Amino acid sequence: MIGAVIRTKQAIHNRRGEGFVDTAVKILMAVVIGALVLAGLYMLFGETILPTLKQRIQDMFNYRGDLK
Repeated sequence: MIGAVIRTKQAIHNRRGEGFVDTAVKILMAVVIGALVLAGLYMLFGETILPTLKQRIQDMFNYRGDLK
């Protein structure tokens, strides 16, 4: 029982792999945040900006010269 307590204390105070875990968490956070930003931009361009731009371009090239 005492040996298990000693091993547990040693495992808690062991800091050998701390840098690797921190780096992995930072990389994972960067990938997730980047994916969310790209998805947001894709939705914004797909639903808001591109249809408006497409309509303006069509209106510009379908100009008949009629004055109302």
